[in-house]
Amino acid sequence: MNDFQPLSYSSEVTADRPWLASLVGVQDTNTITLDLSKFTEGVHYTPGTLLQRRNVMRSGIPLGKVAASGLYAPYSGPHSEAQTVTVTGGPTGGTYTLTFSGQTTAGIPYNATAAQVKTALENLSNVNPGDVTVTGGPHPGSVVTVTFVGQYLGDDVSQMTASAASLTGGTSPAVNVATATAGGGASASDGTQVLAGFLVSSIAFNPGSTKAAGALLWHGEVFASKCPIPFDPTDVAATEPGVNIHYR
Repeated sequence: MNDFQPLSYSSEVTADRPWLASLVGVQDTNTITLDLSKFTEGVHYTPGTLLQRRNVMRSGIPLGKVAASGLYAPYSGPHSEAQTVTVTGGPTGGTYTLTFSGQTTAGIPYNATAAQVKTALENLSNVNPGDVTVTGGPHPGSVVTVTFVGQYLGDDVSQMTASAASLTGGTSPAVNVATATAGGGASASDGTQVLAGFLVSSIAFNPGSTKAAGALLWHGEVFASKCPIPFDPTDVAATEPGVNIHYR
């Protein structure tokens, strides 16, 4: 199923475009077709509700062009590192610590939530507020995933280490850290590793649709930090010919 509809855009900055730094280039857009199978619910678009059944793709998503199909998909250039933290052995008490680049956290509870792990890491001298996002949990039953953003966005950071010496109960409790996604290099070679521009405005599409029409901003000024998919513009190795984006 394809979901194409008439497109029209105002020359004014609207509430759904806080990433747009200026009006310069708002009209310099190309009509494009999105490959909806490449976008992820909750990351790139908001699912429909009982009152509004259509999914809504977020404006400002960085896009690349799939070479084989000519359709557009999320830009997959240099990406942030994600590491998982898993508590094993069924501890019933105590704490563990994480060490990142020589700095060690205070004790993290055996049953910590994602928010508690985030707070512990952001209290390190080499991690500023906003340098990590943490999802999953709580321990010990669920894995916690730490994604390095902020000053570490797009970097291949060192893997954290963990100490389970203060965990109690259970059977040989331990904490394992693994790199789920290494930061740095482009995550694809299908053409989407080259930045083509940004989705100008949010679009609604029906669940089950495979394609939808959109408009690509390829000339203008962008607040990279306000885009719905965070990325570091200094890590943009290449852009499609003719693309002229300035960042603030």
